Amino acid sequence: MKQFFLLSTLTVLTLCRTVTMAQNAFKFALMTDIHVGSDHAAEDVQRSVADINQNPSIAFVIISGDITEFGADEELKLAKRLLDSLNKPWYIIPGNHDTKWSESGGNTFRRVFGNETFSFKHGGYWFIGTNCGPNMRMGPGQVPRENVVWLDNLLKTKDTTTPIIYINHYPQNADLNNWYEALDRLKQHNVQLVLCGHGHTNKTYDFENIPGVMCRSNLRAKDSIGGYNIITVANNQATFEERTPLIGKNRQWTVQPLKSHHARYDTAPFERPSFAMNDSFPGVKALWTFQDNSDIGSGMAVVKDLVISTNTAGEVYALQAANGKKKWTFKTGGKVYATPVVTGDNIVVASSDHYIYCIQASNGKQRWRFETGKPVVASAEVANGIAYVGASDGHFRAINVATGKLVWEFSGVNGFVEDKPLVYQGNVYFGSWGNDFYALDAATGALKWKWNNGASNRMFSPAACYPVGAQGKVFIVAPDRYMTAFDSQTGSVIWRKTVPGVRMRESIGLAADSSQTFIKTMDGNLYGVSATADTMQLLWKSPIEMGYELDPAAAIERDGVIFTPTHSGVVYAVNRKDYTLLWKHKLSNCLVNAVLPIGNRKVLVSTMDGKLACIGY
Repeated sequence: MKQFFLLSTLTVLTLCRTVTMAQNAFKFALMTDIHVGSDHAAEDVQRSVADINQNPSIAFVIISGDITEFGADEELKLAKRLLDSLNKPWYIIPGNHDTKWSESGGNTFRRVFGNETFSFKHGGYWFIGTNCGPNMRMGPGQVPRENVVWLDNLLKTKDTTTPIIYINHYPQNADLNNWYEALDRLKQHNVQLVLCGHGHTNKTYDFENIPGVMCRSNLRAKDSIGGYNIITVANNQATFEERTPLIGKNRQWTVQPLKSHHARYDTAPFERPSFAMNDSFPGVKALWTFQDNSDIGSGMAVVKDLVISTNTAGEVYALQAANGKKKWTFKTGGKVYATPVVTGDNIVVASSDHYIYCIQASNGKQRWRFETGKPVVASAEVANGIAYVGASDGHFRAINVATGKLVWEFSGVNGFVEDKPLVYQGNVYFGSWGNDFYALDAATGALKWKWNNGASNRMFSPAACYPVGAQGKVFIVAPDRYMTAFDSQTGSVIWRKTVPGVRMRESIGLAADSSQTFIKTMDGNLYGVSATADTMQLLWKSPIEMGYELDPAAAIERDGVIFTPTHSGVVYAVNRKDYTLLWKHKLSNCLVNAVLPIGNRKVLVSTMDGKLACIGY
């Protein structure tokens, strides 16, 4: 009895200590969506930093994503210089503007700020922040697979009592493809509050019964002064005040309760992505599935009995096509977003570590590597023994695959290259994140022609679309929602059209007979567009409805089937004869990078959350 009394007393004291720690009052500042590189952003940051520095009651600062406007290296370095002026600790995570349009594939963010995640304790609370995409591919947000693995390892601790405040750039709802991946893990612990940005406004949420708060952007927008939030944690509640520098104005706008005990949010049922559609097509099955511990941000290639893939851990690896078992791994020094291309026993693939590699397919050994001035997030194309690939250093190169020697380079690229070039009728075609589209002589690298879409915003560039060529024309679609057909030799615009009610964006494929192109729209529709007509001629619209759709990956045809990838992890198979649905299969809830038909009623599919599967139908 005496021992029981002693243990009970110790338990009570421990719980009291935990509650007391959680009730220690403190203040911190939250800045978000500072968008360095946009108009007045640097000045807005300087004003907020100076204001925070003058407030000794603020213990630390959290900056919750969209640190830059365009993810550019210089913008990231400037942001670091501005934030280094803070006279108190600060913690930072990236947002979609830092990862979608990153010329370094996210490596510069890691190098400049040290990490993409954070974890620290203060005042009895545990603050955890994770990265949030989309990473290099347009789509909904996503907590990267490697961050989910990191969170698993972080939460392995038996400490389930310390109250957690979780920070991510996106709201933890269906705005994120895998919102449940973080929430389900946090619910096993004492999660109390979720903080986010992204929406540029002050707003409260209910994230599956967990209180959530979105904070305003630091930008001034239509005002003359920007602002941030000061958050006071005391008496089991978090009080939010919008702070306006210069005039020294505070405006309390919400108070969120914080529980003094384990919230047990895991007891309530909530909707999760449904895979029920797969039951309607029992003849379609994943013959094998490989799960990576990192994101997969590229397509794949096949050589003999091997499937070649990459990941954001910087690896290029080979899986056995028969069963998905890994045969070999080649490690690069940066995230890989390039789709590998195979010629003979050679694999050509670029990495964001500044190198283009040639790897021996049979054993994964390096044959050669070619150094570039900056990271490479673009994919290569090989024709006649020459690898053509653009980089982030303003250069586009042709490299001899057999020797690894430079054949020629073009140094006049405005912005960085992300797409896979088209080699067609003696020219090589590609776009850049500088609003330009280029045609170079494939033999010499001489500029044949260049076209600019006239947009003032870089985000409308024809850069993420993989161009296609047919009937003496080159076709692209872009975020400006236009489809453009060029004369392949002269660059003259044959037609450039947008269709009312049809929101095109980056996804364009080519029919097997080159008679038409396939465009997938943001509204989730699939159209056929004539490749032979002298104007934009819509030939058909498939009756399939894919819903809101951002995936830039192209539809591809083989054996009379049009395979169409989506950002929700679903592949649609459409009959080329009448454009009706043959089947659909959901592999994940995250973006499909590519679909690669390999014959014998099999297709390879990879998704951004690290899944690679062979699907039989």
